[in-house]
Amino acid sequence: MKISVIVPTRNSGRTLAACLGSLRRQTHEDVEIIVVDNASTDDTPPIALQLADIIVDRGPERSAQRNRGAWLASGEIVVFIDSDMVLEPTVLADLAATFEARPEVGAVIIPQRSFGVGFLASCRVLEKSLHVGLDDVEAPRAFRTEVFDLVGRWDETLSAAEDWDLADRTRAAGVEIARVSSWIWHDEGKISLRDQFAKKRYDGRWVAEYLSRKPETRQHVSRPGLRSQLPALLASPVRTGGLVILKSVETAGLVAGMSKAQRAGLVSPRRVSRGPAGLCV
Repeated sequence: MKISVIVPTRNSGRTLAACLGSLRRQTHEDVEIIVVDNASTDDTPPIALQLADIIVDRGPERSAQRNRGAWLASGEIVVFIDSDMVLEPTVLADLAATFEARPEVGAVIIPQRSFGVGFLASCRVLEKSLHVGLDDVEAPRAFRTEVFDLVGRWDETLSAAEDWDLADRTRAAGVEIARVSSWIWHDEGKISLRDQFAKKRYDGRWVAEYLSRKPETRQHVSRPGLRSQLPALLASPVRTGGLVILKSVETAGLVAGMSKAQRAGLVSPRRVSRGPAGLCV
């Protein structure tokens, strides 16, 4: 079973070699690596030239990049990962085994862990550990090619919340979603509150647009499943305190971005819901 892995990039030189290297070290042999770059000005292109099978330029955002990569893919399975992710060596083999053994499965979730530098990154590690197994947080990253086409591919009008949107459409189409037990590791780098506020403010426009279309799906934003993880949070009070600060800053940024979109007339005010504190992407 051939698997095509699509990696969108934009000035991803810090993490790309590790990402693509992990794909080259997969125990599954029939793998096609497609890098879709968005006008990088760092050393992303030469790294991609060394390690990818197909390299193409496409913008303006990652949804369009992913769709372009899927259009070029020749695999029976398409997998979408980010350039700051590293796959355990058995991820693609586990995906192939799942799809081959269970023909009714159309999409697969790959659980994710994080690592990074500094205290705030350790808080993110705690947060990501709480997400595992929560259907209102995790989204599939691997699809049978025909299923990906059936559910309508990535929505290129969304540059954030696009994973929620695709997961919503996949489930609405009645596609059976499975999980594998091997992991993706997400390199958070060094997290700063200023950068996270700016990122979430940028994302807010598209989160507002997503919610304006599907206000009934705001559980993705409030993430009620995390309330069941209270014992794990209490077991690590220092990191939990840091996580509260981090999520508060991200919430402020996201609300600022959503409000800006609303004032600019990019989304109907009556359909935007800011949700409770703790909303995040």
